Amino acid sequence: QVQLVESGGGLVQAGGSLRLSCLASIRTGSGSTYFMGWFRQAPGKEREFVAVMRRSGFTRDYSDSVKGRFTISRDNAKNTVDLQMNSLKPEDTAVYYCAAGTGGRSPSSYPYWGQGTQVTVSS
Repeated sequence: QVQLVESGGGLVQAGGSLRLSCLASIRTGSGSTYFMGWFRQAPGKEREFVAVMRRSGFTRDYSDSVKGRFTISRDNAKNTVDLQMNSLKPEDTAVYYCAAGTGGRSPSSYPYWGQGTQVTVSS
């Protein structure tokens, strides 16, 4: 079984920072859910890949639009997968989703999703 609970969304000015957290409960026997990903979806647009990491914390990948600004990491003490977002731009405004699955950049590879958290970046 996989359960994901997100937190950390909010309002921030351009150039500011936010840190999103995903409390992940992934139990033995849940299947090949070896990767944790972050996606986002703006109004009227398709869901977009942001970042992904293997549950071990070794492998990481980012979309070109966020590379160098966002960092995905895991906190073993808190059982969370975090997304540190720096140098935020208005174009980053979206609902951000935490997901668990088999990896890659396609949302279809992730059968488990959090509820989403709103991130709004003002000019």
